[in-house]
Amino acid sequence: MNLNKVFGLYTVGFLAVTILIGIAEAIFKLDNKIIGWIFMALSMGIYLLIGIVTRTSDADQYYVAGRGVPAIYNGMATGSDWMSAASFISMAGALSAQGFSGLAYVMGWTGGYLLLAVFLGPYLRQFGQYTIPDFLGARYNGHTPRIIGVVAAITASFTYLIAQVTGVGLIVSRFIGLEFNVGCFVGLVGVLFCSVLGGMKAVTWTQVAQYIILITSYLVPVVVLSWKIFTIPVPQLTYGQLLQRNNAAAIAITNNPAEIATRAKWAEEAKAAQEKLKAPGVTEAQKGKLEAEIKTAVAMSKAPSAPNAKWENYLSVPTGKGMLNFITLTFCLMVGTAGLPHILTRYYTTPSVREARTSVAWSLFFIFLLYFTAPAYASFARNAVFTDLVGQKFSSLPQWVTLWAPAGLFTVVDKLGDGVVQLADFVVKSTDFVVLATPEIAGLPFTITGLVMAGGLAAALSTADGLLLTIANAFSHDLYFKVINPKASLIKRLTITKILLITVALISAWVATARLAIIVEMVAWAFSIGAASFFPALVLGIWWKRANWHGAVAGMLVGFGLTIFYMVGSRFFGLSWFNITTVSSGVFGIPAGFITIYVVSLLTPAPTKEMQDFVTEIRYPKTGGASEAINAGH
Repeated sequence: MNLNKVFGLYTVGFLAVTILIGIAEAIFKLDNKIIGWIFMALSMGIYLLIGIVTRTSDADQYYVAGRGVPAIYNGMATGSDWMSAASFISMAGALSAQGFSGLAYVMGWTGGYLLLAVFLGPYLRQFGQYTIPDFLGARYNGHTPRIIGVVAAITASFTYLIAQVTGVGLIVSRFIGLEFNVGCFVGLVGVLFCSVLGGMKAVTWTQVAQYIILITSYLVPVVVLSWKIFTIPVPQLTYGQLLQRNNAAAIAITNNPAEIATRAKWAEEAKAAQEKLKAPGVTEAQKGKLEAEIKTAVAMSKAPSAPNAKWENYLSVPTGKGMLNFITLTFCLMVGTAGLPHILTRYYTTPSVREARTSVAWSLFFIFLLYFTAPAYASFARNAVFTDLVGQKFSSLPQWVTLWAPAGLFTVVDKLGDGVVQLADFVVKSTDFVVLATPEIAGLPFTITGLVMAGGLAAALSTADGLLLTIANAFSHDLYFKVINPKASLIKRLTITKILLITVALISAWVATARLAIIVEMVAWAFSIGAASFFPALVLGIWWKRANWHGAVAGMLVGFGLTIFYMVGSRFFGLSWFNITTVSSGVFGIPAGFITIYVVSLLTPAPTKEMQDFVTEIRYPKTGGASEAINAGH
């Protein structure tokens, strides 16, 4: 099969269909919901077709795609697996809200691939086998490290999966008119068909197809906007000028007397709510509602006496506590990138160690195309708010406000009652609307909006594919087959895997309906968990012969436990160490894991010579020898 020809024709065909839909919209005035349904059906149809064509019951094909995926396509699949709903939907919104501070996500998520290329990817491929717990069980010679790895993999992957399902529900509910809760379940149909029928083989080729859709849909809207505003179709080169315009507009807005009065109204509301909170007889339900009102009112009332400082800080390097959190978040995302099981497993699918290393480089390139564009999205969306929304009459709000208001991501309130929108009237509950709403904000044809919907869906579903497979394999392969019933037949193992895929998908959709947090926050939690649980044990397992069973068990438990403790405490119970935010919880667990493995390993007996030879052969491969003996025994 000529892969270049197949995916070349697929790309041309997808673009041709998109153009035809655009022409039909212009000539026949197709309804927006019809366009949404067409893109939804087209996307799902492609993924279902790939799942059917690549179905398999062969163990190597199901678990690692037959170890035959060329580097460039593995890089594309990894990029798709990697660029989840957080990257596609949330990252530009985070940049829009946080300015320079939001670049921690860009730097962390891309920088992590350097760690992956240098410390882990090629060596895991040399080890072979199917999963990360496989490596932990073999390297540390026992079921306990494997079981801890299973628990950590399921926890990190499930947290990450909920974020993807949230993105699916958001897209489906907005573009085809289903309820968010229903959309969470409907969107997973495509995922299940691929992963259930063909395992990693189907997931790999689906992710390649999904990457082509998501990168095309991400680039088109900002390229068009850049052309409309600057007559230069390269948004990565023009958004710097827009940042300067936005800065000037923001300073003028915050100096506006109406804006100052609006923020004063918010301050009054916060004070009144605080007084109500102190009153006797307040129920828990009332308390929760009042605390939410206070949080919103306080945030909306904040405006410095020197507005200039605020907007310069938006664009400047953070200092003090801001810089500390910037560094810790970047660190956690970098290490988390090199510690997430569904990404690490992708390097088992290449034909050789050399191809694994090359595929990391391709992954970086394919990810770069999107990440280099995200700041442009943030700038263009912010400019639209400043120029198209602020100062408008409530009787004639832009159409995108009306269309997106039901999604519950923002509200527009007339705080002064003067009928004119101030910036402080625009209450953003979640910045996840930025990318998805940009085509409508810019007044582009709905076909472009449908294209972005297909891209967001591809991003969420591609990562959900990998995560579901990781969770199901952790149960069926790592726990059931490797620990509970080593004599289980392949058919039985695959049957259990498929049942678990469906079960986990349904549970994740149910949990996602609770809307626990914004997508990018949940993803950051998953990264901290993966980083603290796996990275120290994997790196020391490859690069330090003295690391042993006792050290790995203690280190993984300490890293995982400390990260979960701080994450839950800081998010829900006000715990704060050094003012580190909850998204950087792994900054405590990662070094604790390294130190624990090192100290405990030195205080306990060294691994056997056979195990130390195994470590040497992972780094300096030979034919046969200890690595084959170790793998055969585990």
